[in-house]
Formats: sequence, C-alpha cells, structure tokens
Amino acid sequence: MKTFLKKYKHAIPVTVYGIVYLVWFALLEQRKTSGYMVVHMNIDEYIPFCEEFVVPYLLWFVYVPAVLLYLFFKDREGYWKNAVFLCTGMTVFLIISTFIPNIHHLRIRHFPRENVFTWMISLLWKTDTPTNLFPSIHVFNSLGAHFAVLNNEKLSSNKWIRYGSLVLCVSIILSTMFIKQHSMFDVLTAFIMAAIMYAVVYSYDLVSVWKYRYHYQQAKRARKRARIG
Repeated sequence: MKTFLKKYKHAIPVTVYGIVYLVWFALLEQRKTSGYMVVHMNIDEYIPFCEEFVVPYLLWFVYVPAVLLYLFFKDREGYWKNAVFLCTGMTVFLIISTFIPNIHHLRIRHFPRENVFTWMISLLWKTDTPTNLFPSIHVFNSLGAHFAVLNNEKLSSNKWIRYGSLVLCVSIILSTMFIKQHSMFDVLTAFIMAAIMYAVVYSYDLVSVWKYRYHYQQAKRARKRARIG
C-alpha cells in the first residue's frame, strides 16, 4: 500500500480539488437569487438548434478525464501541466459564478422534433440549470485537453489521435451553442481564459519553474543541514 501511495500520490491534490469543485458547483446550482446577470449576444439568435450535437457535448465527460488519466500514468509532467490548466480555470469559473450570478434564456420551449437526441437534451436540462455559464468550462476544458494532447510527444506524433482530438474539441465547443447550453459570450470568454492559461502553463512553463524552485530549495536545505551536521 505504501508503495502504491508513493507511486500515485500525485492523484491526491487533483482528487481533493475535484471533490471541492463538485460541492461548490452543486451549491451554486441550488442557489436561489433574483440578481442574475443575463448572458446574451445578438449572434445567439442566429445559431440554430441542432439536437445531434448533444452527442459530442456528452462525450466531453469522457474526453477530458481520458486525457488527464493517460497523462497521469504516462507523462507526470504533462499531467501536472494539464491539472494546473484545468483547475485554475475551473476555480476562476467558480469565483465568477459566486460573485456574478448569471443566467441565459436561450433554451427553446418546445423541441421541433421528438427523437433520441431531444430526449437526451431534455434529461440534461432537467439536471443542469441555465445558470453559472461563463467562462464555459465545457469549452475551456476541451481546449485544455487538446492542448495537453498537442504537448505530449507520443500523442501528438499519432495523426489519428491528434486530428481526432481536434475534431472532438471543435465539436464539443460547437455543441455548447447548438444545444443552447451556452451563449457565444461564454465561449469567447473561455477562449480568452484558455489563451492566458496556455501562455502561463505551456509557453512560460510555470510547472517546470515551480519544480526547479522546489528542487533548488530542497538542495539548499540539504546543504544547510550538512553544514550544521
């Protein structure tokens, strides 16, 4: 057990954060307030309702965890970068939703057709309120997963995985608008936040900087102990 915990201890911070995130988000979804800011852009009125896009929307729940899980076992540094990217964005989203309650009125009253896709959307809408919208975590995390794929040598060298990830990422982003889960505003703010986080995590390489400083401090303390000893 000790060997297992030592080998996979990097799962603990993300697991703890995941629990905190889910509890915080659940509390936001149950919150009752009349002070919602309505999220809307004129372009939202021209985006059609396409129920088939519920499929890529739901695939998000597999796509993002699958990338993170692969990195967890195969690329620890990539895992930490992806985790920092995702968790930072999700925290910003929670803070915004807490202090700026927001809502949209884009959901249609009656489905134009009755089929398995509209049935899936009706179930989704029953469990997910049209509140707490921006930046869209569906969009932000999809970009984060695709960035992680592109920055992993093994995954990015496989063109089927690389292009498959791109298609899935784009499909998920479009799905947030086509099934009326998000406004274009939510998508644009997610792109802005993702661009900032990409610069911090991948261009500036914040994780490696932290790792260098951590090892430097450890070595410094070791030298100090050696002198004292």
